[in-house]
Amino acid sequence: MSDNKGKIALVTGATGGIGYQVAKRLGKDGYSVVLNGIEDQQGAEKVEKLSSEGISAEYFGFDVTNEDAVNQNIKSIGDKYGKIDALINNAGGLGGRSRFEEMTTDFYRKVMALNLDSTFFCSRAAIPYLKKAESPSIINYTSIAGWNAGGPGAGIYGTSKAAVHAITRALAKDLAEYGIRVNAVSPGTIDTPFHAQIKATKPEVFQSWKNNILLGRLGQPEDVASVISFLVGDGAKFMTAETIQVGGGQGLGI
Repeated sequence: MSDNKGKIALVTGATGGIGYQVAKRLGKDGYSVVLNGIEDQQGAEKVEKLSSEGISAEYFGFDVTNEDAVNQNIKSIGDKYGKIDALINNAGGLGGRSRFEEMTTDFYRKVMALNLDSTFFCSRAAIPYLKKAESPSIINYTSIAGWNAGGPGAGIYGTSKAAVHAITRALAKDLAEYGIRVNAVSPGTIDTPFHAQIKATKPEVFQSWKNNILLGRLGQPEDVASVISFLVGDGAKFMTAETIQVGGGQGLGI
């Protein structure tokens, strides 16, 4: 834990689901964690919870799809701490479901903004502060949908996540000269509120996903957090431009 003392990790979309568990794990690893979100009350509650466990944590409320808000807040974070050691671009989401024929341009742009713009805006704003860290890294989130193009109505979500896979490799190329590593995780079906709607309305579909996972269970947020802990640490210091599947062998089901 002491090895990471003084290190700063910014986790976007960290007020629930995977993001909160990532913040908690990195906090346990010794990082001071900055949680981002748009639910300020949840943010305050999560910081209080982490603080009660001895983790140094604070919350910055801003919308990662808003370029000006991202620039202003990440500058504030970077200036306060003097550096950023790890940027975890966790914020993102399905944004809803729509077939292409009925898809509005607004919906298309909303989903792309949520997943791709947010990754670009936050990474760009953090780079000057990542350069000031000793062993900095960025972690992005793609998805199995980036390979299989998503389920019914999730085609544009899959498209946005495929773009995140590409920008991860592009950022890794661009930032290697500064010693900034850029990797991605690709979670499979993780049991979080992300899947609550389909779990409630189409339980048979949800069960079919579980049946298509070699390890025979849904993922937990902690499963993703432990991989991210590894990727930002010294154990992965010769890894960049990689995407790690965290899905229990999903898609190769029995």
